[in-house]
Amino acid sequence: MSSNSILSASAKGATFLILLQVGSRALTFAVNQVLLRFLSPELLGVSAQLELFSISVLYFARESLRVALQRQAHGTQAVVNLSYLGVFFGVPLIYGLALLWLSSETPDVPYFVDALSLYCLATFVELLTEPAFSAVQQKLLYKIRASAESTATLLRCFGTCGSAILASKYGVDIGVLPFAIGQLAYAFALLIVYTYKMWPVTKAGHFSLLLKQIPSTRETPVILNHFSAPLLRLTASLTVQSTLKYVLTQGDSLLVTSLASLADQGAYALASNYGGLIARMLFQPIEESSRNLFAKLCADSRPLSDLQAANTTEEDVKNQKQSLGQASKILTTILRLYSIISLFAVTFGPTLAPLLLSIVAGRKWSATSASEVLSTYCYYIPFLAINGVTEAFVAAVATNKELYTQSICMGVFFAFFAGSAWFFIGQLGWGGSGVVAANTVNMGLRITWNTWFIKGFFKRRGLEFSVWETLPSVTTLASAPFIPYLLKVRPAEEYLAKHGVLGELVSIGAVVAVFIVHVFIWERNFLKSCYQMLRPSRPVAQPRVER
Repeated sequence: MSSNSILSASAKGATFLILLQVGSRALTFAVNQVLLRFLSPELLGVSAQLELFSISVLYFARESLRVALQRQAHGTQAVVNLSYLGVFFGVPLIYGLALLWLSSETPDVPYFVDALSLYCLATFVELLTEPAFSAVQQKLLYKIRASAESTATLLRCFGTCGSAILASKYGVDIGVLPFAIGQLAYAFALLIVYTYKMWPVTKAGHFSLLLKQIPSTRETPVILNHFSAPLLRLTASLTVQSTLKYVLTQGDSLLVTSLASLADQGAYALASNYGGLIARMLFQPIEESSRNLFAKLCADSRPLSDLQAANTTEEDVKNQKQSLGQASKILTTILRLYSIISLFAVTFGPTLAPLLLSIVAGRKWSATSASEVLSTYCYYIPFLAINGVTEAFVAAVATNKELYTQSICMGVFFAFFAGSAWFFIGQLGWGGSGVVAANTVNMGLRITWNTWFIKGFFKRRGLEFSVWETLPSVTTLASAPFIPYLLKVRPAEEYLAKHGVLGELVSIGAVVAVFIVHVFIWERNFLKSCYQMLRPSRPVAQPRVER
């Protein structure tokens, strides 16, 4: 597959995933509004614990496998075979974590054990979809993935809401079973749709979704006639890193719990939920698609010194530079787009956040520190976005040794996070805003390491990666500091203020519209090149010659 075809498929994939995230979040929000009428807050809390159980098992069972299989694929069948390790390791994880859950103090709600059993079954069924999921990712069949996940999400909503409404109608208390029923419907829907959609693909591609022997070669030796040895080694290395990431994430939560008050924790939780919507709906799909794209474009790339030592032909060197140049251009383009989006987040976000919070959560929440924390969170969004895509590149191309170095550095960065959290929360008393500031320090350090790695990666391969090219034009950057002033003296503010929050939003919207036009004028050439990159020109059809 050519680099243009890979880019086009990845762009479509990102679009599908973004639409899927938006639809999924909208459905989830609607389901929660319905369930609030039939279930108590305690049951919603228990459902969050059950969801955490499923997420934890799936993370440890398949996260490192998914990243490894995106990195370097030795044929679709090799990818499918290795994905079964997720099922193999998932079964003891399900059993062990369920026993640990039951040995602790179980919630006093009806049918908790039954709901946990259904969650165990649903998690196992979802792991069975990994072979099909891996084949879909390998072949960039994002439309099939979007179809499977959208169908599964819809059935989960029907299962959860339907069972809760029926139980309420007949006066039966079924506890947290609606969530378990919905999760089981989600898992079975994934398995059925993936199997049905991938069946003709397996026939055309001459591979199987079941375990099948693959040939062993000198370059890619095979273990037990089924598993690629290089992929196994990479998976083991990534497992260590993903485990460390998970521990560090939980360490963040423990640190925040020990330093911040309950009110500050609640304000931070609300701000991260609302602020994180952008990351989950927009940045996360782009990050996932770009990681797959970078892995394919940079597959088997080697430093120039290694190519010269191996007496590689000039044609091979030229092809490698072409693919790497494409990867560098795409990474630069994504980072520049993120920089432009970040300008809107840091200039308008702090002013808009309190108003939007009062609409969504009500004046009760907007009167608390949550409003201030959400405003501070707007400055954190650019760091979140840039770190996501740069870490996606590192995960796609780094060697085992480089991943190990990254893990050590992440441990050092966590120490800086802990120190900054102690300073911002304990000494300055910033509360929830201090948590955001500490996370910004952590993300800034991670971005610095990622940038250093990316520049070194391209330099060793005879290319130059410029950080300056990832920034907006000077005119666009120079206009950003004037936005806060315009928001203070925005036109017709006094007149529109008579209409309350709506009038405020209209007046701010007028300033946003002016800035959008300004950015579009000065960034039009860049935006046009983005469109051309995603929509590569088709070859001109040759006229038919009549005989």
